[in-house]
Amino acid sequence: MLEQMIHTWTTGGWVMIALALLGFAIYSTAAQLLLSLHHRGLQKATDADLRRWIREPATSPPRIRELIRYTQDGVGSLREIEGRFREVEAVKVPDVDRKLSVLGVMVVAAPLFGLLGTVLGMLLTFKAIGVGGSSVSDVVAKGISEALVATQTGLMVALPGWMAAFVVKRWRTEYVAFLARLESISLRHFRAHFHGMTRAFVKQDVAASARAGGAVAASTAF
Repeated sequence: MLEQMIHTWTTGGWVMIALALLGFAIYSTAAQLLLSLHHRGLQKATDADLRRWIREPATSPPRIRELIRYTQDGVGSLREIEGRFREVEAVKVPDVDRKLSVLGVMVVAAPLFGLLGTVLGMLLTFKAIGVGGSSVSDVVAKGISEALVATQTGLMVALPGWMAAFVVKRWRTEYVAFLARLESISLRHFRAHFHGMTRAFVKQDVAASARAGGAVAASTAF
């Protein structure tokens, strides 16, 4: 099998070198994203689990424990808790989105490199047919082999990368949803301690609406 793999990579032309480097970049980026988004117990965590973790951070999984403690330690208001969650989301999610975009571009580029190898192999084949000679059959066979191997390798590099990108997107969505759930439960847990609404402008908007409604009613009465 090893000899067959070496033979495959050596008969595909110089495009195989580009595909090897591209495959390494795809899978290393996908592995980094999967490791950064993987949180054991996150997908199966219920609201009761989250409430228990917020009350007792030591009982939560290690990486979730760091997040909970960061959003709780030294806070003095509900608004500050919201700010901590916004900081976590601003640091984590945009970085994942940037790397995910790069991963998507590289996955799309893999079949294109395979197509480039196909074109180069066919050009070699047509050149051999045009020149002719006793060795034309060997050159034609080499050109066709190079064209098919490059196409096959491009697809083999792209398909696992596409599946990895799909998993990363799903885990990214689950992580954002988890942050929203954790923030909501944290605010409900600390609301009794800080005595207030999470957003003061809600009352102001209601008061402004009431004043506007009273002014309209007064003008109608006159």
